[in-house]
Amino acid sequence: QVQLVESGGGLVQPGGSLRLSCAASGTISNINNMGWYRQAPGKERELVATVTRSGSTNYADSLKGRFTISRDNAKNTVSLQMNSLKPEDTAVYYCNARSVSYRDYWGKGTLVTVSS
Repeated sequence: QVQLVESGGGLVQPGGSLRLSCAASGTISNINNMGWYRQAPGKERELVATVTRSGSTNYADSLKGRFTISRDNAKNTVSLQMNSLKPEDTAVYYCNARSVSYRDYWGKGTLVTVSS
């Protein structure tokens, strides 16, 4: 089993920045990809970004250039730096870990609200 705990959400004004962090514990050795997904009110959960154990990254096309994902394998953490935030970035952000057998683990989510 893998446990994921997110932190760093909150209220930010348009144009501002936030940094989300996710700490993983448990059977970490089975984890390959880690990443972030988000779910806005009334919408389906969508990909934000993923990063492999070796550091290869993948981003949702609409977020490239504003969001940056990073991973620290030694600390078992994955982070998401979000810049130039827009009201449409408002969502619950979920940390994800995928095992080598393609099992998905999810955190409980952290709310990001972009509003003036």
